[in-house]
This record gives sequence, structure tokens and C-alpha cells, in this order.
Amino acid sequence: MIFIPKRNSTLLIVIIALISFNTTYSQVIDNAKEKINRERFTFLENRGIHVIDVAMGSVIINGDYPNPDFEIYFRAGYKYHLTNHLNVNFTYNKYNLSVKDVYNEGFMSFDLNAEYLLMPLKKITPFLYLGGGYNASNYFEHTEFKVQGGVGLEYLLVEGVGVKLFGEYNYMFSDELDGRVAGESDDTFIRVGLGLNIYFGGEKEKEIIRKKLNTVINSSLIIPYN
Repeated sequence: MIFIPKRNSTLLIVIIALISFNTTYSQVIDNAKEKINRERFTFLENRGIHVIDVAMGSVIINGDYPNPDFEIYFRAGYKYHLTNHLNVNFTYNKYNLSVKDVYNEGFMSFDLNAEYLLMPLKKITPFLYLGGGYNASNYFEHTEFKVQGGVGLEYLLVEGVGVKLFGEYNYMFSDELDGRVAGESDDTFIRVGLGLNIYFGGEKEKEIIRKKLNTVINSSLIIPYN
């Protein structure tokens, strides 16, 4: 029978425990990296880094006159995805604001937003956004700054094309949007729209990720996309 001194026995146990912990920790890290790579590949396969944003809808003002009318609204823009969840986007918006028998004026706005997709790996994902903009009447006769925020829902029709429905609240840093200064609050307006997100890009990143994925994954790359 071999006798191992108590001190050496304790040291051996500690060494074995450390090796076991290191192996387990490394496996956890590898699994986490694998999960991140799979999710990123799935996002790039079904959506993409770059997005063309187009939409049409309606807009209504909440100003100093009663009986506002709904008017036509159009927007076009570009989004860049920093992560699966987060993108920054710039949009050009063209619209009219109208009050029945009193006022009808054309406007445009240039808006910069940060947008967050709640479930970017799903076909259906809610999203929300917040940002600031520069608003101008036709021919830039009147200009104001504003802030805006919105919520919506996107459904991925096919790879690279999503249809979306959204609503947006705009707060002006002025009470002169409708040409009348009255009351204590600044003017606001609401825009709602139906549009398309057209995704593209990310092929180089996708190929880099493909090489990092395990052989089993390379044979069937896509995570179920519900």
C-alpha cells in the first residue's frame, strides 16, 4: 500500500480541481462563442448589416387649431446594424400637415434614430426607436429641431425582405409648426406607416463565421428560424 502524505494529498486535490475548473470554464467559453457565432450567422443569412427603409402612411398634427386632418406621409432611409439587436438609421420624411378649412402645409424632416429589435432571430420581431430630427417647411422657410420615438412590428416575408407597421410620436421644440402660437405647450404630430425593410450585406463576415463553426454546423448551418 502506497502512503501519500496529507500535505501532498491536499495539493494533488487542489491541482486536480484547478485542472477540472479550467477545462469546464474553457468549455463554457467555447459554447458561448459558438452560440454567438450561430446567432450572428442566422441573422446575416436572413437579414443583413445594411437596410434600405421605405414606407408610406398618414400623419396628423396636434397643435393650436381644432379639427386636424390626416395627410399623406412618405419616408425613405438607410439603416446600419451594429449588432443583431441594434441599428442606427437616417431617414428622409416628406409629409403634409392639415387643419380642416384653415391650414395645409408641406414639410420634410431629416431624422437620426437608434433602433432596437427585440427578437432579431425570429421572423416576427417588435422594435422600438428613439432619436432627433431637423424639421423644415417646403423651401426651408421655417425650420425647427425635434425629437421622435416610435414602436412597430416587422415580419420577415422572405430572406432579406421584411414588411413593417409602425407608429411614431414627434415633439417639436417650437409652438409655430401650424403657424399659430397659442397655449403653453409646443406642437406635436403623429406619423403611422406601412413599409419595407430591404436587407443586404454581411457576406464577408458570414464567411468568416462559417469557418469558425464546428464541422457539424457547417453541414447544416441554419438555426431554426421561427
